[in-house]
Amino acid sequence: MRADAVRGHLDGLLLAVLEPGPLHGYAIIAAVQHRSDGVLELRTGTIYPALNRLERLGLLSSSWQSTGERRRRCYELTDAGRRSLAGERTAWSEFTTAIGSVLNPTPPPGVAT
Repeated sequence: MRADAVRGHLDGLLLAVLEPGPLHGYAIIAAVQHRSDGVLELRTGTIYPALNRLERLGLLSSSWQSTGERRRRCYELTDAGRRSLAGERTAWSEFTTAIGSVLNPTPPPGVAT
C-alpha cells in the first residue's frame, strides 16, 4: 500500500491501537501492522512526531517504564483521546460511506444494470 495512504488517518490509527492499553513506540508500530495484516507499515520517523503532537494536544499521556536495563516511553489514551477516537471513528464511517457511494453506486429503482 502506498505510504501516503494513511495520511489524514494516522491519528485515528494511533489512538485505536492504544485503546486497549499503554504501549511503547515499537509495540504501536507492531500493533498497526498486525491489525492491518501487514498492509500498513509505519516508520518510527512517522509515529514519534505524531505521538508527541497527540500528547501536546492532551489526547495521550506518556510515562517512562524500565524493562531490564532499557527504558521505554509508553503512551496511553486520555479521556480526551477516547473522545477524539470516537470522533475519528464517526468521521471514518461517514467518509467510507461517501466514497463507497461514488465507487459503487446503487442504480435507481427500475433501472437495469
